[in-house]
Amino acid sequence: MTDFENFIKSRVVINQSELEQILCAFSRKTIEKGQLILKRGQTAHQYFYIQSGTVRFFFGEFDAQLTAWVIFKNEFFAEISSLNPQKPTRFNIEATEKTELLCISKADMDRLYQQFPVWQEFGRKLWEEMSIRMIDRILTFQTKTAEEHYLEYLNTPDFLQKVPVNQIASYLGITPNALSRIRKNIK
Repeated sequence: MTDFENFIKSRVVINQSELEQILCAFSRKTIEKGQLILKRGQTAHQYFYIQSGTVRFFFGEFDAQLTAWVIFKNEFFAEISSLNPQKPTRFNIEATEKTELLCISKADMDRLYQQFPVWQEFGRKLWEEMSIRMIDRILTFQTKTAEEHYLEYLNTPDFLQKVPVNQIASYLGITPNALSRIRKNIK
């Protein structure tokens, strides 16, 4: 769990005893490529940390799938719009490659928040980071062209290497043909 320990320590100052107690609440889970972590209509009950691999949030079926979010190694996530109100999710969450996760239940996370003030601080900082990412994504959609948006991802090799072209196009809000033209224009 060294990467995860470093992830935690990069956000909060925590003593080793508390860290060990927190880490004990997590379990490991392997998700195969294409396997769903959460299916539309289910209710989320867990938080996740990606030790390796990539996952995406999407909605729609078959050829009409729209990728809303892509999450990579060393990121912490939850389907918060389902988890906190305990309502069915609108998304499917899928591993886009073999993915190793650390999982913690909402109940255990809530217990740790009560037990360790430093863990509450950790959670607050995570959601602040996520809020900033979401605001940046919204502003990018509202203020940049698809080509400008794509050019930003050229600096994110994981995104371009691990996410199929049709999912990148969906994430950018364009068709695969439009993405193909953009890629051709920038070569």
